[in-house]
Amino acid sequence: MTFRYDFAPTPFGDALAVFSDEGIVRFDLSESDDPSVPWLLEGAARELHEIPEPDPGAADELAHLLAAYFEGEPIRFEDHVRLDWRLVEGFPRTALQTICTIEWGETLSYGEVAVLAGHPGAARAVGTACRLTPFSIIVPVHRVVRSDGSAGHYGAHPERKRFLLDLESR
Repeated sequence: MTFRYDFAPTPFGDALAVFSDEGIVRFDLSESDDPSVPWLLEGAARELHEIPEPDPGAADELAHLLAAYFEGEPIRFEDHVRLDWRLVEGFPRTALQTICTIEWGETLSYGEVAVLAGHPGAARAVGTACRLTPFSIIVPVHRVVRSDGSAGHYGAHPERKRFLLDLESR
C-alpha cells in the first residue's frame, strides 16, 4: 500500500490530505498557520506505519469540493470521495458513519448519534469519536452538538465549529 499527501485550502488554512490506494485516509486541519509543520505529517505516518509521499495535485478534486462546500453548496463528501476507514475501528467507526447521515443544516446531539449507532448511553464515546476523527469537515462531526443545543467544542477551535454550523444554516 502506498500513501501520498497533498494540501487543500480551507477558510481555516490549508489542510493535510493523505490518500491511500483505497481513498482518503486522513484530512487534518492544522493547528498552525503553516500546514507543512512536520508534526502533522509525522502523526499521519505514525498511524499508518509508513511515511506518505508528496503528491502535488492529489487533492485537486477534494479542493474543488471544499470550495463548493464553503460557497454554501450542500456537499456530501462521501458521495464524491472514497473514504478509507482503516484508522477507525469498532464503535468510533460506527459513530462516524452514522454522523455521515446527518443532513446539511441539521444537527443531532451526541446522545442521539449514540442511539442511532446502536449504543444508547454512549454519548461520551460519540464525543471521543468526533474529537479523534481522521476526516475533519469531510465527516461532518460539526453537526453533532450538546443535548441543550449548544455547539460544544471542535478540538481547540470551537469557533471553527460555529463557522461550519453558521455556513450550513444559511
